[in-house]
Amino acid sequence: MSLRLLLPPRGSLLLLFPLRRRQTPRPPPFRTTATDVPHRASSFFSIPIRAFTGVSGMAAGTHQRTVEVRESVELTEEEERIFARLLDVVRHFGLGTQLRVAGGWVRDKLLGKGSADIDIALDNMTGQNFCERVNEYSKFMGEEQKGIGVIQCNPDQSKHLETARMLIYGIWIDFVNLRSEKYAENSRIPTVEIGTAKEDALRRDLTINSLFFNINTKSVEDLTGRGLEDLKKGLIDTPLPAKSTFLDDPLRVLRAIRFAARFSFTLAEDLKEAASDEKVKSELGSKISRERIGHEVDLMMSDKHPVNALRYIRDLGLFYVVFAFPEKLEPPALDKHDWLCVSHLEAAWNLAHSIGRSVFSGGSDSKSQDEQQRLCLYSALFTPVRNMFYMDKKSKKVPVVSYIIRDSLKLKASDADTIVNIHVASEKFAELILLLESNENLETVKEKLDDEYLEIPTDLVKHVFAGLILREIKGFWRVALFISILVYPEVGNASDSLGKQDELDKRKERYISVERSITNLDLDGVWKMKPLLDGKAIMGVMQVKSGGPLIGKWQQRLVKWQLAHPQGSMEECMEWMKQSEQQSKRQKIECST
Repeated sequence: MSLRLLLPPRGSLLLLFPLRRRQTPRPPPFRTTATDVPHRASSFFSIPIRAFTGVSGMAAGTHQRTVEVRESVELTEEEERIFARLLDVVRHFGLGTQLRVAGGWVRDKLLGKGSADIDIALDNMTGQNFCERVNEYSKFMGEEQKGIGVIQCNPDQSKHLETARMLIYGIWIDFVNLRSEKYAENSRIPTVEIGTAKEDALRRDLTINSLFFNINTKSVEDLTGRGLEDLKKGLIDTPLPAKSTFLDDPLRVLRAIRFAARFSFTLAEDLKEAASDEKVKSELGSKISRERIGHEVDLMMSDKHPVNALRYIRDLGLFYVVFAFPEKLEPPALDKHDWLCVSHLEAAWNLAHSIGRSVFSGGSDSKSQDEQQRLCLYSALFTPVRNMFYMDKKSKKVPVVSYIIRDSLKLKASDADTIVNIHVASEKFAELILLLESNENLETVKEKLDDEYLEIPTDLVKHVFAGLILREIKGFWRVALFISILVYPEVGNASDSLGKQDELDKRKERYISVERSITNLDLDGVWKMKPLLDGKAIMGVMQVKSGGPLIGKWQQRLVKWQLAHPQGSMEECMEWMKQSEQQSKRQKIECST
């Protein structure tokens, strides 16, 4: 019998993500206690881009689709070898230890997904002691002993029990005690004690993460009694009552959302009610460090379904807790910025997957496509607040986007700088797009580029203007162009507008046309263009002994001259500078007389 989740209506835009192709299955030696579910091999997973319509879960009027849960855990040859070695250690020393693989590895195996994250829970000894026994056995077998890494307790980082790690047959394995946790009233740091397997399962964040694979008995253990059932239903729920679970550790709210989005699962009703509780939201904002919140959000944005995750954050009333805004904004924040931001993310998601991965091809010297996609999605999410500022302690105007990335999420400062630069460049691209499409603003752009020393030929205005923009944004120019196409012309509801196929096609074609125009101008990589003259050479031409603002202006002017004269030589450039300087002196003399 197969169980089903909801599919989008016929005609909805689908996005295909290739998964690692499975090896030819062989009869697995390890059985689970799950109800038998027929396994159908599939090399692709279809994702409905607009399948969710709020916290109620699935879109109305849709049908269910199958959640494939394997009847057995299929091990790789490496995993079989590792587990056999661990059992040999237990038998050799007569330890009597039950070895259990915990959490996500079991879940992913039952879903037919690969996993390299093997965490082994021990029932009668510490991880470090067991690792030492592994090394003793290796020595007995005449094999090389491996180093043991011990990760100490760090409650502030949700690390409540010491973990030992070692390399076994080329794979890092973590070893930890089974444990129970008790939380004090006003702390998310629990009192941790050695516990039973059931206590360990019940203290976990979600039922689908509470499953064990018992290596000794070669079976899956569902000690909460709900893990397998919820996995088959595609349901995200907590082993213990959701509200008390979240009040114990409010970070679990974001973990629940992340896993619901990752697997396109549904949040249980009582879990949604608990996540929306005002006390839980308050505790999330006060108990959890901004670094931990930012880490969870970053995992969501880097995963396959960021739109679904952000919808849940918005619909559960968590947006302003997660993305805390600074005080005294200019202009003041609107009540609906949560809806505006998420609708722009959804619109960007639809448009990006309509265009394809070429949006994120920034060249070999740029960040990876995944990193470009991640920063593009952040840029889209915060597009509605791109023009908002606040005054810092030094009375300096700082973009709100920078505050959210740096302070609310505690992500890298370079992420904040890149996103702000993408927003700035996207506005310049809006002007360039008009120039490329109609020439109606040709004279306006030409006036901006011209100065008393340099007049840009009319037929090269596009080349120079586009080149200057690309030199500022560098390898992220396609992302900035994409955001510009997304935002301009602005629409009342970005999500609804770009949900319409005709508008999606129109903006897709516009992006492709402008991107082609820029590449036809031979500007991709123009930021690598080296100036024909450095600052010292410019000082020599200008016959000055020190630098300063004058040299800086000439360096900027020199870049425009090179863009206007792609084949120009150093000698020609120097001659132009000398003539310009002489002309300037004559004009000053004429003005004085």
